[in-house]
Amino acid sequence: MPPRFRVPDDLAAHGLEFIPDGLVAAVGDEATVRFMNSRAEQITGLCAEEVIGRDLRHAMPLQDLAGDSWWELTDPWGGLRTRTGHRERLLVLPSGHEVLVTARYHRAERGGPVLAVVLGLRDAEGRRRAEAESAALLTSVAHELRSPLTGVKGFSSTLLRNWDRFTDDQKRLMLETIEADADRVTRLITELLDTSRIGAGRLTVHPQPVAPLPRLEAQVERCVATGTEREQFELAVEDGVEVVWADPDRLEQILTNLVDNALRHGRGRVRLEVRRSTWDGPSAVDVVVSDDGDGIAPQHRELVFSRFWQAGAKHGTGLGLYLVRGLVEAHGGEVVVEDAPSGGACLRATFPDGD
Repeated sequence: MPPRFRVPDDLAAHGLEFIPDGLVAAVGDEATVRFMNSRAEQITGLCAEEVIGRDLRHAMPLQDLAGDSWWELTDPWGGLRTRTGHRERLLVLPSGHEVLVTARYHRAERGGPVLAVVLGLRDAEGRRRAEAESAALLTSVAHELRSPLTGVKGFSSTLLRNWDRFTDDQKRLMLETIEADADRVTRLITELLDTSRIGAGRLTVHPQPVAPLPRLEAQVERCVATGTEREQFELAVEDGVEVVWADPDRLEQILTNLVDNALRHGRGRVRLEVRRSTWDGPSAVDVVVSDDGDGIAPQHRELVFSRFWQAGAKHGTGLGLYLVRGLVEAHGGEVVVEDAPSGGACLRATFPDGD
C-alpha cells in the first residue's frame, strides 16, 4: 500500500503557527481540508472551523484576475501527473481579497496520483506596497525629468526660431542653460542605473589618487552657477592629505549628492572638509559635508540611506544618500551620520588609502 499523506500532529501543527506564511493542506481525491493555520485565517479572512473538513475547491474558490476558477484551470487532482505544484500567483477570493498562492502537490511516487495539495499563502499587501513605491518612483522621476526637458525644449526652440534677434551674450546664456539642464537629465539617468547596479551587486569602481581641493572647489562653482552664494561654503583640507583614493566620476557623484542634501536640509551654510580618518581599519581619508540645519535624529540615521527616503520632502527621488552609501561601500569604505559642530547634520564618507 502506498504511503499516505500525514496530517501534522499537534506538536508539528503548533510549530506551523509560528511561520509567517499561511498554510492549508487538503488530502484525498475529495480534496478534504485537514489543516489550516491561524496565519492562513488572517490572510484569507476565512475561519478554520468552516474550512476544515470541506472540499478545498469549494471552501476556497480561488479565481485569477480574469475571474476564471483557478481550480478548473490547474486541476491538481486530474491534471498532468508530472506536475509538482505551481509557482506563486496573485489570486482573488469571492470576497475580493487578493492572496499570493503557491501550491505543492504530494505524490507517493513520481507520476502517481496526488495524495495531497498544500497551499502556501501570503498577503498581497506587501506586493501592493512595492507596486506603490514603484509608481511613486516613476511619478517622481517623470517630474524630475520634465522640468529640465521643458527648459531644453523652450530655449532650443526659441534659438532656432529667433537666432538672428539675440545678441551673442543672450545666445551663450541660453546655450549654457540648455547644457545645465541636459547635465541634470544625464545625472538622473545615471543615478537610476546605479541604483539598479547597487541592488544587483554589479556596481564597479576604479579608484585612483584624486586631489581633493579641486573637487571641492568644483562643487562650489557648480552651486554658484545655479544661484547659490559663494559665501555659504567653507572648504578645508587637512595638511598632509594630498589625495583621496577614489573613482573620480564616482567621487563627484558622492560630493554632488552630499552637497545637495546639505543645501536642501540646512539653513545656508555648508562646510566641505577632507581630513585623515581615525576609523578602525586601514589608513583612510574622510570626506565630510556638514550643514547648519536641524540635524538628523538618531533613530533616522540608518533610514536616510534607504531607497526613496525623503524625510517628508516632496521633491527629489529619495535616492541621493542611498547612492552615496552604495558608492562609498563599493570603494571599501563607509558613510555615517554624525552631529555637526553647528548643530546640523554631518555626513562622513571614509575612503581607504590605496597603499
